Amino acid sequence: MSNPKPGVEVRGSVSGAPINALFDLLGRRWALGILWYLGDGPSVFRQLQERCGGVSPSILNTRLKELRDADIVARTIDGYALTERGAELRSFIVPLANWSADWSKDVYGYERPGMNERLANEHSAKRKLTAKVIA
Repeated sequence: MSNPKPGVEVRGSVSGAPINALFDLLGRRWALGILWYLGDGPSVFRQLQERCGGVSPSILNTRLKELRDADIVARTIDGYALTERGAELRSFIVPLANWSADWSKDVYGYERPGMNERLANEHSAKRKLTAKVIA
């Protein structure tokens, strides 16, 4: 399976639209998890593997390569980290996660254990970061 790129056919779409390429990339196993957990800060391979619930090394390595090729993740001296572009993408994913948690609860009556606390922490961390930038 090749790395999805805008301008070429991707899984589920022949148009080559950038949004379809992005959704193909993010829809791959563990891609969103990596994006999510790297929001906590840089992580070495083994630590990221543990955060992702023990994903196999080959899958994690493949996803990291795809995300690096897409300029979403970079390899740094501290381990793997989100690039500026990756952090920006994650800033769009967090509100989507909030929306999906409400949707899941309201429509299906399902609440994922710990999700509300995690999302509240994300919101709090964003407010603190915004306050630092403004100050």
